[in-house]
Amino acid sequence: MQASIEAPHSKTPEELYLLLDSSPSGVEASSALQRQRLYGRNLLKDEQRSYLAIFISQFMSPIVLILIIAALLSLAMGHTTDSMIIIGILVINSLLGFVQEYRAETSIRALKKLTETHVRVLRMGMEALIPSDDLVPGDVVFLGEGDLVSADIRLIESHALQADEATLTGESIPSNKQSLQLLHADALPYERSNMLFSGTHILKGVATGIVTATGEHTYLATIAKSAQEKSPHSPLTRSLAIFSKRLIIILIAILFIVGIIGLQQGRSTEEITSILIAELVSAVPEGLAIVVTLILALGAYRLSRHKVLVRHLPSVESLGSASVIATDKTGTITEGFLSVSTIEALDQEGLKMCAALCNDATAQHGDSVDMALVRWINDEYSILRDNNPRVFYHPFDPTTRLMATVNQNESTERLYIKGAYEALLALSQNNSEELEQLRNAHDTMALQGLRVLAFGISDEKWEDPAQWTIRLVGLIGFADAAKSGVADAVQQAKEAGIRVIMVTGDNPLTAQVIAKEVGIWQEGDTVLNGHDIEGMDDEQLQHILQTCTVAARALPEHKYRIVKLLQAKGEIVAVTGDGVNDVPALKAADLGIAMGNGSEAAKSTSKMVITDNNLGVIVDAIRQGRIIAANLRKVIFYLVATCFDEIIIISGAIIMGLPLPIHPTQILWVNIVTDGVTDKTFPMCHEEGNVMKNTPRRLDTQFFDRWQIARISWVSLVNGLVTLAVFIHLLDTGHTYESALTVSFCIIVTSQWVNGILAQKEEEPFFLNIRRSLTINPWIWVGISIGIVLQGIALYVVPQWFHAIPPNKEMLIYIGISTAIVFLLIEAYKWGEWALKKSIANAKSISYNADQNTQRAV
Repeated sequence: MQASIEAPHSKTPEELYLLLDSSPSGVEASSALQRQRLYGRNLLKDEQRSYLAIFISQFMSPIVLILIIAALLSLAMGHTTDSMIIIGILVINSLLGFVQEYRAETSIRALKKLTETHVRVLRMGMEALIPSDDLVPGDVVFLGEGDLVSADIRLIESHALQADEATLTGESIPSNKQSLQLLHADALPYERSNMLFSGTHILKGVATGIVTATGEHTYLATIAKSAQEKSPHSPLTRSLAIFSKRLIIILIAILFIVGIIGLQQGRSTEEITSILIAELVSAVPEGLAIVVTLILALGAYRLSRHKVLVRHLPSVESLGSASVIATDKTGTITEGFLSVSTIEALDQEGLKMCAALCNDATAQHGDSVDMALVRWINDEYSILRDNNPRVFYHPFDPTTRLMATVNQNESTERLYIKGAYEALLALSQNNSEELEQLRNAHDTMALQGLRVLAFGISDEKWEDPAQWTIRLVGLIGFADAAKSGVADAVQQAKEAGIRVIMVTGDNPLTAQVIAKEVGIWQEGDTVLNGHDIEGMDDEQLQHILQTCTVAARALPEHKYRIVKLLQAKGEIVAVTGDGVNDVPALKAADLGIAMGNGSEAAKSTSKMVITDNNLGVIVDAIRQGRIIAANLRKVIFYLVATCFDEIIIISGAIIMGLPLPIHPTQILWVNIVTDGVTDKTFPMCHEEGNVMKNTPRRLDTQFFDRWQIARISWVSLVNGLVTLAVFIHLLDTGHTYESALTVSFCIIVTSQWVNGILAQKEEEPFFLNIRRSLTINPWIWVGISIGIVLQGIALYVVPQWFHAIPPNKEMLIYIGISTAIVFLLIEAYKWGEWALKKSIANAKSISYNADQNTQRAV
């Protein structure tokens, strides 16, 4: 006997009894125990990493290792406070990461809870109530309305059975089930109408079935296994890792070259060691971890005011990097419930009466169609039902595709019936003109992707359903309507260079209609369905995904596969979801976004939770993410430029055989009065221009594209060479080494303040819009003011601590003129960059317009 049967939906009950060594009387108790020992309990495995392993993993990144080295060096040089601050920030950051990652590990336990229940089984012909985790393959089970399905089950008998498979498909429309059908072996899960799946539940009807798979062998288990896959690192983490590796390589090369040159110059080992420590201290942007954490934390707070709750801090920046949004339909694009969309009435009052009486819903509870009718009828619903009591009930039958009731209508018993148009058409006695009207209306509704039901009434005898004849009174088309504002959100996403792909379990026609309505699908786009995806290899699917905007009838494994293939092409993928079916894709995505009213499994797996299930909220969050990413880019530029200008100063002096133009102690102080007080203000920088007009940056250029590298190089060279030139000039003109050292110390500080002011705007020069330059981040002026006070104390109160002397008037003039030169040289460069970017943009615009004119001419 096998642990699970391959394609049980394609086999008869008799074949399954034989394969599973069972019978209509069920399995024997002793056999059940033997099977449980052999195949395990009917549970999902709960594999967890230890607390220690999760915590240690938080330190496994190059940037963290660099900062640990910086902390140890600071400690070795006696700078205990600096060392403790760096270590403290690293510990806090790691604890935050630990908490978030451990919570994500709970997703598998949330999945497990879906199957914890009791179930009625036959054991040796005797009915018994057993815990669901005692089920074994071959058990014969009984199920009824409200029961949770705890294993994969092939139906043996069923009557008017409907199951809610939203946990697997994401769609709330009930699935009709029939035991007699024999399906093809290749039928996809949502097509297996003779099967019930673990994790779903029964809405209506009763059934008997045979267990074909339990525990780790169920379809639900395949989803759980995907949830255990490690989530990819955030774009921020990957970008910083790329930066860290490049910085390490550059730093090693510089230290090696400077060390060799120092030895050739005959410098002592002690002096060379001091020089190399100074280089290392200046090269490591130890403030980066602090300011990145601050920017992300402040960003998370701002996002919370935009209905987004952040569970994983680096994901704040991921929002700004997203290039594709793979969104589900139900509840995100649409309202998440059916409503009456279109009515075709031959008898308006009769249609309303039939919709109210042939209905199983109460005022608050019922299936999606019945509740839509309740909302349509509104206040009259209860009145009509009270005035026309039910005397007979024929429940919905998937075979005949209809349901009926008989109600006392004054002195007459009247039959009310609703169901599929084709089923009621066969019973109708309407004239040909009315039937033509209804046929045209039905076809129109079907083309619009609506779910269509027909309604009929009869005053004839109703006791024998085979003799029913009715008068059709109308058709009603139902739709899960698109939410207001979604179309605008899709347009904003497109303008921002973000692709939106709808991945849904709904049928292709309905999905395409909704996608077209909100602007996701347009002429020429591809619509995939589950069978298409199933039949393609990765290369074929990756190619067609370039034009695909709708994937319908998509299974959890299809959504997961789509995400992985998009990532393989370099896309940063954000995935939205609320059900268990979304868990694999949420875990695999660069940014998993769960809905606030979604399943615990989805929320535990995601990195963000939105409290308002609306695509517009996600797009608005992307705007905030881009502002955060822009501020990160600015502060990284500032910190890296300040590190490299110090490297240029020290390396240049060593190469030219000069004494150090800045002391290692001064470098640490510079990091306090410049980086330490100004970089903490970057998170408060306002949006520059309209960030949603920009296209997403590639991962490897998010923080270091050619514009950024060129700007860093120029600013570092200007700051370094101006400082070095003044230092050399002062030594050549007879000034003391202490005077020259103090002036170069001050120029480095003031030039970095200048860089901090100009870095607040990346796209514009300072003088292009002075008002904007002064107000884009008011906090930068506070930071620099604090820095001026601290620098004044260092120079005039305790200069001996920093190997400096109080500057006299001549020294202050040198400092002022040098600072002005630095400002003008950086500002001139920004004007040149701005003009070049503008000319490139104009050229692209002319080329685009020419192409458009050519296409129109053709």
